[in-house]
Amino acid sequence: MGEPRGAAAARAAAAIVLGAGACYCLWRLAAGGRRAAAGAARGPPAENSPPVSTHTMDADALQKLIHLLQATDDPLIQEQALITLSNSAAFSVNQDIIRNLDGLSVIGGMLSDCVPKVKEKALNALNNLSMNTKNQGEIQVYITQVCRNVESAPLNSDLQLAGLRLLTNMSVTSDYHHKMINSIPCFLRLLSEGTERTQIQVLKVLVNLSANAAMTRHLLRAQMPSLLLLFDNCINRDILLRALTFAANLKKNVNNEDGTTIQDQYHEGSIFFTLCRDSTPFAQKLASLLHHPDTEVKEQVVRILTQ
Repeated sequence: MGEPRGAAAARAAAAIVLGAGACYCLWRLAAGGRRAAAGAARGPPAENSPPVSTHTMDADALQKLIHLLQATDDPLIQEQALITLSNSAAFSVNQDIIRNLDGLSVIGGMLSDCVPKVKEKALNALNNLSMNTKNQGEIQVYITQVCRNVESAPLNSDLQLAGLRLLTNMSVTSDYHHKMINSIPCFLRLLSEGTERTQIQVLKVLVNLSANAAMTRHLLRAQMPSLLLLFDNCINRDILLRALTFAANLKKNVNNEDGTTIQDQYHEGSIFFTLCRDSTPFAQKLASLLHHPDTEVKEQVVRILTQ
């Protein structure tokens, strides 16, 4: 009697996934050991600098994983295959291989999956793959879907954070900012309602957007009456610094405009009212922050006050 359909494929997939995952973990342990032995300081993972290494999966193994994603409906297999692809994408050479094997479109197709964990792992894989500018050119077609995933995901969930991390990488340059305009109200809602971890991640996106003068009016029109609450000495330093940078970027862009800002187009409760129109409460907050112990915080305060 023959074995059930797909059983052989599942066993082969498990062998590839577990074998590749084990190799990756062993490499990470070895690399960590070398860093520890050298006395290197440990810090947060870089978002833009994947390592270049010969410790990579070969193209054949990557192709089998990509074909597996296309062939299986089993969410557990999909999840493990995506984890392995995500880990392999930490190496720059694999980023090119996965793109050339049409892996980006296969992984991107997982963003519409009904299983949250599958979507989360797909977002993580695309996040690692987005460190490559050529890959960004293909991944950008999924930005609208990623924004929808962020908006519909449970507040502060791993799925929501995975989407925000990908949007952070995709907003480092201004090329794809226009695709995020409709999600600005969502970003501000997360900034108002999210945990500190969510606030930090969404502020990374907002800071990137605010650096683009073409996004200034879209951001200033947005409603966030609670924005002032972020400019306080008791706020988490990482949140405060990014909120100040966001405000400083917008103030700079407003001041650089050639007198074309029409104040009547901004409604009460908008970011424009908080930062520019009814700015006395904001100025009082900034005056208090001049005594903040962190040098970078004070530098951003001075940047705002001197514009």
